[in-house]
Amino acid sequence: MSAGPSSPRPSTFADGLRLAVGTLSVLPVRSPVVVDRRAAGVAMTAAPFVGALLGAIGAAVLAAALWAGVSPLPASVMAVGSLALLTRGLHLDGLADLADGLGSGRPADRALEIMKRSDIGPFGVVTLVLTLLLQVAALEEAASAGLGPVALVTACAAGRLALTWACLPSVPPARRDGLGATVAGTVRRGAALAVTAPVLAGVTALAYGVAWRGPYAVPWGWFAPAVLAGLLAAWALRRRAVRRLGGVTGDVLGALVEVAATAALLVCAAVAG
Repeated sequence: MSAGPSSPRPSTFADGLRLAVGTLSVLPVRSPVVVDRRAAGVAMTAAPFVGALLGAIGAAVLAAALWAGVSPLPASVMAVGSLALLTRGLHLDGLADLADGLGSGRPADRALEIMKRSDIGPFGVVTLVLTLLLQVAALEEAASAGLGPVALVTACAAGRLALTWACLPSVPPARRDGLGATVAGTVRRGAALAVTAPVLAGVTALAYGVAWRGPYAVPWGWFAPAVLAGLLAAWALRRRAVRRLGGVTGDVLGALVEVAATAALLVCAAVAG
C-alpha cells in the first residue's frame, strides 16, 4: 500500500522564537517553518525578552548620544525614535487604530471596521502625539538622573510582557482572523507567571548593578513596581477593549505594548524626580 500524504509537522520551539523576533521587530531572522498556535504561544511567552533586547538597543542609542554630548531631551527623542524604527511603528499604529475605534462611539462591528482602515483619525493622532510626548518627557527625566538606559529596558520589557498576559485563555479574539485570532488564548497562566518572575528579577538586578557601579543614587527597588504599573495600565485598557469590541485584535495588542511601556516609563521618571 502506498503511504498517504504526510501531515505537516508541528511547530518547534525555534519556530516560536523566530515568530516572536520577526513579528515584534525588524531584526533579521529566518522565517519560522511552521506557524501554528503552539508557535504563537511560544512567541507571546518570549515577547518580553524580545522587548528587553529592543530596549537594550534603544538604551545604547541613548547612552551613545549622551556620551557624545547631546542633551537628555534630544537624546531621548533619538532613543524613542529608534524603537519606532525597530518595530516598524507597528505598536504605535495599533494604538492609533484602537483610539479611533474606541473614540468613534460606534457598535463593535463598526468600530472594528474603523480600526482596519489605513488612515488615522483625530482620536488616533491626538493619542499618538500625547503618548510619544509622555514617553520622551519621561525618558528625559530619567536620563537626567542617570536612569535612562535602565528605564528604557524596563519599559520595553513591560510593554511586551503585557502581550503575554493579553494572550491568556480567558481573553477572546474580537475577530476570527488576523493576528489577534492567531495568538489569543495561546499562553497558559502558569507560563505567564513563569516569564514574569525573571523579568521582574532582571530589571531589578540591572538597576541594582547601576546603583552599585554608577555615581547616581539609583532607587533600584522601584523598577519591578514600574513593570507592574505597566501591566496594570495594560490590563485596564485590555478590559475596556474586550468589553467594547468583544475581544482583542492585533491593534489592541499593539496598543497594550505602548500603554504598558509608557506607564512604566512614567513610574521611572517619578522615581528619578
